[in-house]
Amino acid sequence: MRAALETLLKLSLSPLLIWQGLGVRKHALILPEASGERSGCVGTGTPLRVLVLGDSSAAGVGVETQEQALSGQLARALSADYALEWRLVAKTGATTASTLERVKRLHAETFDVVVLAIGVNDVTRSVPLRRWLAMHDTLLKLLHTKFGAKRVYTTALPPMGRFPVLPQPLRHVIGLTASRYDVAMAGFLANRPDVTRLQLDLPLDPTLMASDGFHPGAEVYRIWADHVAAAIRSDFPPEALKTAIAQETGGI
Repeated sequence: MRAALETLLKLSLSPLLIWQGLGVRKHALILPEASGERSGCVGTGTPLRVLVLGDSSAAGVGVETQEQALSGQLARALSADYALEWRLVAKTGATTASTLERVKRLHAETFDVVVLAIGVNDVTRSVPLRRWLAMHDTLLKLLHTKFGAKRVYTTALPPMGRFPVLPQPLRHVIGLTASRYDVAMAGFLANRPDVTRLQLDLPLDPTLMASDGFHPGAEVYRIWADHVAAAIRSDFPPEALKTAIAQETGGI
C-alpha cells in the first residue's frame, strides 16, 4: 500500500519532482569531506579494532576536521576504555554498490567492529529496494569473511522527509521512500544476530545541521558517535573482551 501510494505520487508529480531535483543539485552547497587523519591508534586498555565505512556522513561532510566527524568522535568516546585502532574508509556519494566494490579492493585485515553508514544515496538514486537489500546482504557477508568482523553497527536512515534543504513536495516523496526502505531494512536485519541496528532520534534543528542543510553538524556527529560507542561497550565489555583475547592467544 505504501509503495503504491509512493508510486502514484511519483507518477503524478514527476515533472515537478524532476525540476525540483535538478534545482537542488544545481543550487546545493557542495561541502568537502572533513580533513585530517583517517586512521590511528588512541587510548589504553583492551585492544579493539574498528572500521568506519560509508558515504559522506562517514567521511565527515559538514564539519571541518575528522576530530569533529563520526570517526573522530567515536575514537574519542572509545579511547577511555580501549586501546583503539581505527580506520575510516568513506567517500562522498557512495552507495551500497560502490561501497561493496571498495571493500572488495581493500587488503584483508582484522577488525572487531565495523560501523556502517550508507543508504541515503541509494534512496536519492532510486536503487530498487530488492537490489539494495541484496547488495547489503552481500556486503555484510564480505565484512565478516574478509575482516573477521564480530559485529556490524548500522544506523537507521535519517528522516529525509524533514531535511530543510529539500523543497516540497520533493521532500515528502523522498521521505516516503526513505521510510519504506528503512522499514524493509529493519525487517531484513531483525534475524541477524551479528548486526546491531541503531534507531537514533537525532535532532534536525537547522542550527545543528551543516550549512548545506543536508549533512550533520558537529553536535549531531557527537550524539551519533556516543550512541554507537555505547552499543559497542555493551556488546564488547572491556574486561570480558580482555579475557576472550587472552583465551584466544593462550594467555589464560
